Amino acid sequence: MHVDIFDLREFYARPLGAVVRRIIVQRLRARWGDVKGLDVFGLGYCAPYLDIFRGEAARVGALMPASQGVIAWPQNKPRQAVLVLEDELPLADSSADRMLVVHGVETTEHTSALLREVWRVLAPGGRLILVVPNRAGLWARFDTTPFGHGRPYSRGQLTTLLREAMFAPLNWDQALHMPPFNWPVLLRSAIAWERVGAIFWPGFCGVNIVEATKQIYAATPEGKRVLTRARFHPVPAGPITAREEK
Repeated sequence: MHVDIFDLREFYARPLGAVVRRIIVQRLRARWGDVKGLDVFGLGYCAPYLDIFRGEAARVGALMPASQGVIAWPQNKPRQAVLVLEDELPLADSSADRMLVVHGVETTEHTSALLREVWRVLAPGGRLILVVPNRAGLWARFDTTPFGHGRPYSRGQLTTLLREAMFAPLNWDQALHMPPFNWPVLLRSAIAWERVGAIFWPGFCGVNIVEATKQIYAATPEGKRVLTRARFHPVPAGPITAREEK
């Protein structure tokens, strides 16, 4: 089950959440350094990470699952967030160049349907990045952060999941080698933890980050419905949300 939208927002407003954002953003920027002219979307709770692409990409949109909830994003600017059903994304076939999924795969009850929809809306040659809690990591064992909820995955499980959905894994990375505690001394040394952990205990990282590309075959993913939906247009969150940000 998805973590509530307000719990997610509160986590990223705390010092630990800010450190997590900074670390993962570095990994994302390393993979997607140039998004000029591209359509970039995030599924799950990606608002803290999509900010780096605003002003660069042609379009940026935050797709927030109905079971999670939606908040107005970005603040004090035209809204680019919309409430969605995971198996019916409001995007046309092959309309997304980049798709980021954070706080989505591990908490959904419809993993295959979610990935089938991502496959449908991603353009040929488009790139997908999944940020998923590591099954062997310490972060998956503490429910004090969003990464401690849902089902964590090993690298092998993610590989199988992606291949079954007709994605080919391209690049792997790990992040969050520090313990998931909001201690000031720990937060100040977070970057050092990342460097040391990447060398000495990479298999026990907090999250696995995998970049994959869409594979095109004669058949579509099993169970996939061939539909063409209207393209996503940013709309004010107010008329479509069950809960408004205060």
